[in-house]
Amino acid sequence: MKGKAHWQILVGLLLAVLTAVVFRELSGRLPEDSEGAKFIAGAVSACKFVGVIFMRALQMLIVPLIVTSVVAGIASLHGMEGFGRLGGKTVGFYAMTSFAAIVVGLLLVNLVKPGLEDGKPSQVIRMAIDDQAANATEADKAKIAAAEGREASDVWGIFKRMFPPNIFKAATDNGQMLGLIVFSIMFALAMTRLPLKEISTLRDVFQSLNDVMIVMTRWVMMVAPIGIYALIVPIVFETGLELFQKLGLYFVTVLAALAVHFFITLPLILSLMGKVNPLAHFKAMRTALLTAFSTSSSSATLPVTMRCVQDNAGVSKKTASFTLPLGATVNMDGTALYECVAVIFVSQVVGFEMGLGAQFMVVLAALLTSIGVAGIPSASLVAILLIMKNSGIPHATEAAFLLLAIDRPLDMCRTAVNVFGDSCAAVVIGKSEGEEGILEEKAEG
Repeated sequence: MKGKAHWQILVGLLLAVLTAVVFRELSGRLPEDSEGAKFIAGAVSACKFVGVIFMRALQMLIVPLIVTSVVAGIASLHGMEGFGRLGGKTVGFYAMTSFAAIVVGLLLVNLVKPGLEDGKPSQVIRMAIDDQAANATEADKAKIAAAEGREASDVWGIFKRMFPPNIFKAATDNGQMLGLIVFSIMFALAMTRLPLKEISTLRDVFQSLNDVMIVMTRWVMMVAPIGIYALIVPIVFETGLELFQKLGLYFVTVLAALAVHFFITLPLILSLMGKVNPLAHFKAMRTALLTAFSTSSSSATLPVTMRCVQDNAGVSKKTASFTLPLGATVNMDGTALYECVAVIFVSQVVGFEMGLGAQFMVVLAALLTSIGVAGIPSASLVAILLIMKNSGIPHATEAAFLLLAIDRPLDMCRTAVNVFGDSCAAVVIGKSEGEEGILEEKAEG
């Protein structure tokens, strides 16, 4: 994680965008059956394959890393008192930052009004909604159908997912990661009830296993520039810029809101509550943020986030091993902000009036759904559809097709915000626990 890792990843990102733009430009000029067009299609397919392998390698580390880090970390807290204190601080911090993110999104979408044109619902965007719904791919139709099948009660399924009936099945199901964390916490707490000699033996075993996972994480990250290059090329090649030109104001509104939370709200919290230099933390988290941006997955980035927070920021293993796995599962600052902006944007486009009370309910719904549907595939899409339907916004399904079409670039940005929020929690809570050496000058990026 030390040295030039973040520069290598950044170069991979830039080269991927350049490659995809060139490929897209050439493919638009070449006949479909030409050798050049076949080469481009083959190159993009090869990138997809390599990207899938890289993502699978990261995902392969998640389950053993969560179990070993959570158990080893909590076992070192000396019982329920230390766990209760750390748990309370973590939950409180995540609730505070998520609420702050949603308020930022709500203020900006009402200030900019991206769904209106000259004070009236934008007809250009409305036509784009109809066109996208009419020409949606079968894959997109399947995603929307799956999201529509969810009910408001699914949000409360978070409590069921906390206690999976089969922990081994939960370990192989990404939607059950919260259950795996809860089991690991209970296992670690039960360890503290054993005789001291047995506790020491078990703790050493889990600590050693966690050290092994750290080594494996470093191995995977050695090929990160190649993996991230392969992930980005197909995304840029297939997305294009046509829809973004029509939805430019909406796109800018979401990015501006995310930027305010990323560059202003969270750094202020770091400075005021953590008493640390936000710039030093940005430097420490560069590799994790670039990985989060590239993979669009807080969970897949978790191994990298934990190494950056511990090695670069200087947070203790016991704090990082509890706050970060939990944050990757339930703390979604960027997602909650995005849900709020998307719902208000659609209401503006379709001419649905939402008063202060209705918007406040959207805030609460975004806060709950960002946590409650975290384990559901296409989580933000599910949440947005649920909120729109419960708010009575018409044409919700048609609008969902448009949001889905431009979702990936925005997902990349909000995932980086999610990961940065998790890392800020680890730093602030570590400082509140009296830890020394956090974000000192010697920390490297």
